[in-house]
Amino acid sequence: MVSDLSPMIRFFWIAAACCLIFLLQSCTTAVKKPVRPEDPLAGKILDARTGEKLPFSRLMGHLLAHDIIYLSEKHDNPMHHAIQHRIIQHLVETGHTPALGFEFFAVHDTPLLLRFVDSDSHDHPEKINTMIETDLRRQLHWDRQSDRMWQYYFDLLKLARDNTLTAAGLDLSGPQKRRITRKGLAGITRLEKKQIFSTGYDNPVYAQHMKAVFTKVHCGMGNEDMMDRLYDTWTARNDTMARSITMLAEETTGPVVVIIGNGHTEYGLGVVDRVKFLAPALSQVNLALTEVRPKPADLKDYTAPLDLEGFASLPPADYIWLTQRVSYEDPCQAFKKSLQKMKSPKD
Repeated sequence: MVSDLSPMIRFFWIAAACCLIFLLQSCTTAVKKPVRPEDPLAGKILDARTGEKLPFSRLMGHLLAHDIIYLSEKHDNPMHHAIQHRIIQHLVETGHTPALGFEFFAVHDTPLLLRFVDSDSHDHPEKINTMIETDLRRQLHWDRQSDRMWQYYFDLLKLARDNTLTAAGLDLSGPQKRRITRKGLAGITRLEKKQIFSTGYDNPVYAQHMKAVFTKVHCGMGNEDMMDRLYDTWTARNDTMARSITMLAEETTGPVVVIIGNGHTEYGLGVVDRVKFLAPALSQVNLALTEVRPKPADLKDYTAPLDLEGFASLPPADYIWLTQRVSYEDPCQAFKKSLQKMKSPKD
């Protein structure tokens, strides 16, 4: 029972749950204004393989040569969503009809997204449009998320509606993610397993790499069993999103634009290599929308490849668009301060 746990243990699990939101259901932290002068590298677009700086027009030429375009984001950065909007708008204005796939929505949310796309804001007064938005948000279970985060993605959904673009959810449902995180793939029922797609594509080296990443995100806390369950959820999500992307590609003549967190696409791994495994004929390109480092760094620091045994030495993405940071605060420092307060004896 939770009531039998000591305050310290309760605090750990609350903190772990907050981290899980970041890892498994995408971060919904409030945006904080930058507290430092803008980094001179912010706004630069790089070819990550050569280090060459590119103008927007050349970037778009490179992106359009592919079937799948990942616009990989940090979820709470408004500049990343503005860039996504700009790229999709440019595709439409140049005669393309992209299909949009969202990590932030589940596969079973797709009918709701398509029903919204079918609606026509010009046929309704503003009051009716507001009601439509409120109803959509409630049915997508976003009514408890922050208004700011909702507006980032609703803005892209409106862009899809106004241009009659296909919009689809890619991910597992929230309950599915929570079940796997709590029990692991081995602990869920056979029925649940049958409802979760698996590529069977995995690598123990990659697994250890990702568990190290999870541990770092958890500020060094967590045990082996917890990391195993997190990795199970991560794998199930990537498998599901990869299948969703390939299915979406089969149903569109334009490129598939994927709105997804950076972690799922870094170094051509996660979702990217699973799409390649499922549909090797599809060409993929990853534009990583990347915050500048907390401390000044060289361009080469942003394009350094991952050295992982058995994997190709690739940069974090094919192209990198550097942006200002949302915050310079270290979340682990705040966590450690709170933990220290709990350790201190009460007066």
